[in-house]
Amino acid sequence: MAGVTVLGVLVSGGGTNLQAILDAIAAGRLPARVGVVVSNVANARALDRARAAGVDAIAIEHERFADRRAFDATVLEALRSRGVEIVVLAGFMRLLTDVLLDAFPMRIVNVHPALLPAFPGVHAARQALAYGVRVAGCTVHFVDGGTDTGPIIAQTAVPVLEDDDEATLTARIQAEEHRLLPQVIGWVAAGRVSVEPASAAAGRTRVRVR
Repeated sequence: MAGVTVLGVLVSGGGTNLQAILDAIAAGRLPARVGVVVSNVANARALDRARAAGVDAIAIEHERFADRRAFDATVLEALRSRGVEIVVLAGFMRLLTDVLLDAFPMRIVNVHPALLPAFPGVHAARQALAYGVRVAGCTVHFVDGGTDTGPIIAQTAVPVLEDDDEATLTARIQAEEHRLLPQVIGWVAAGRVSVEPASAAAGRTRVRVR
């Protein structure tokens, strides 16, 4: 499949965002292929989704490694051996080290269920409800060494309804994640996304989409 971008998808759980990527590829909306799906959890449902789609899927359990860098080095070997060009974190519950970040500079994309920089980390919908916000949403961003601190590529807002609980708000956010993530991966694969480092004038890193 010459000319088609090869993705490596890292997962830890059910894999609904992985499924959205696979569906977008199958429908011709995302000109890419998934070269490998890697999970740090051996029984992750996402691995079953990958195998059902005929995609190489492997478990690399983080508990087997002395530290995060050793784990990342093994993941990196799996990605490189399959020609991965863009890494997607699709519900991957591990912070990355410089081992992976330096190997794929501004080529690692994550989706987060909040309008960053609000509510980073876990349980974002729960945090939004506790804070009483009227608008929530999702963010697709490049990954850096922090927790959901990388340069923002795109966001989508969803309303917080009066009768929302964590489950209903999460479902509404996930529906937008499933739409936005494949779209942004396509932008990155097509070279449409550029990052301008922070400067004295701008004060922050800026992402431009052509």
